[in-house]
Amino acid sequence: MPIATVDPTTGETLKTFQPLTAAETDRRIALARHAFAEHRTTGFPHRARLLERAADLLDEDAPSIARTMTTEMGKPVAAARAEAAKCAKAMRWYAAHAADLLADEHPSAADTEDSGAARVVVRHRPLGVVLAVMPWNFPLWQVVRFAAPALMAGNTALLKHASNVPQTALFLEDLFRRAGYPEGCFQTLLVGSDTVEGVLRDRRVAAATLTGSEPAGRAVASVAGDEVKKTVLELGGSDPYLVLPSADVERAADTAVTARTQNNGQSCIAAKRFLVHTDVHDAFCARFTEGMRALVVGDPLEESTQIGPLATEQGRDDLEELVDDAVRRGATVLTGGRRPPGRDRGWFYEPTVLTGIRDTMRIHREETFGPVATVYRVSGTDEAIALANDTPFGLSSNVWTRDEDETARCARDIEAGGVFFNGMTASHPALPFGGVKRSGYGRELAAHGIREFCNATTLWYGP
Repeated sequence: MPIATVDPTTGETLKTFQPLTAAETDRRIALARHAFAEHRTTGFPHRARLLERAADLLDEDAPSIARTMTTEMGKPVAAARAEAAKCAKAMRWYAAHAADLLADEHPSAADTEDSGAARVVVRHRPLGVVLAVMPWNFPLWQVVRFAAPALMAGNTALLKHASNVPQTALFLEDLFRRAGYPEGCFQTLLVGSDTVEGVLRDRRVAAATLTGSEPAGRAVASVAGDEVKKTVLELGGSDPYLVLPSADVERAADTAVTARTQNNGQSCIAAKRFLVHTDVHDAFCARFTEGMRALVVGDPLEESTQIGPLATEQGRDDLEELVDDAVRRGATVLTGGRRPPGRDRGWFYEPTVLTGIRDTMRIHREETFGPVATVYRVSGTDEAIALANDTPFGLSSNVWTRDEDETARCARDIEAGGVFFNGMTASHPALPFGGVKRSGYGRELAAHGIREFCNATTLWYGP
């Protein structure tokens, strides 16, 4: 894929970029390593001031960078502004909390008396240069939720962003520079995916984090394993959305529309499989379908638009193939299931609801990355949990119930990195985020995220 801004609303290539040369890439790696030697010795108050300044600048730039994101990957511009605001919030959260999250730990004298130590300290020290391989769907948020804790911990960062959001990637480098970070603390590498292995194998790079597809995660994990380097992977998701008999069906259906279609349906943590108890199935389907059908599809730069185009033509084609396969095998289309009539340009797809899903259909096993929902009728909690877990993914999940026993069962038995009760999955700076199974490993955000790229160092002091 060329490094270029291609407007998904029109299919027009607006700007192209030349990849960095091998020499320039090497120079930037050296610069990141040099910057780490200094940045790691600065105190938390200094790092916090830099990150707070970056948050202030991002607030000022929100309208312009929102339009850039929308032009590059198609999200509604109102959602793009909200993404920028969320990033500034995360920066301020880590600026305020990093010192406490990484404070020295002091095991008690009673617990360590037989170690021979007069005292013991556990200190969280930064690892070094971290390579971030990031996707296009939340082109600011995916980066900031790594960069804010990594920089506060004293690491430096190299960003290899998706090739279809180069202007957003360059904006991020410029943002941290304008905030006062020394040269080399945060750099964007405009390179192709074929360069990632060489960068990760470089001895000056300590670790990597990747958000993206399972094949991309496998590739990075394989190289990092060979090099014995730390990685955090946040991969795909096919999140279940359980609606059980005691649920508030109207709220569950209304929330389901947003949960499925946020970011034009292109979100790893979007609800994708709706597992609805037979007692409330018909009422849920009627309201949910009505809500999906009412969504406004159009130019994402228009404030009234709720669903814009998919980010890439290939993504729209892949989604069509999954829906067409399901329909050929017997699925019923309650709404959507096609490109919007009259839209000859751009990569649009109608919000879609499918029922009658069987395990012979590709859509049952594969992630749908677009505004397509699959609804299953289930007979009880056991069947709902079994279907929820019948996926190679385990990122997050949603459960609607007011029954304490059902709540306890789902909290215990659903295989996912998160279970959200009576609400939709969302990421927040104070909550650990990540998955299990083929959705990846490691955690972002909260204390767990900032410690992923730290060395928990034991300091033993003799008598």
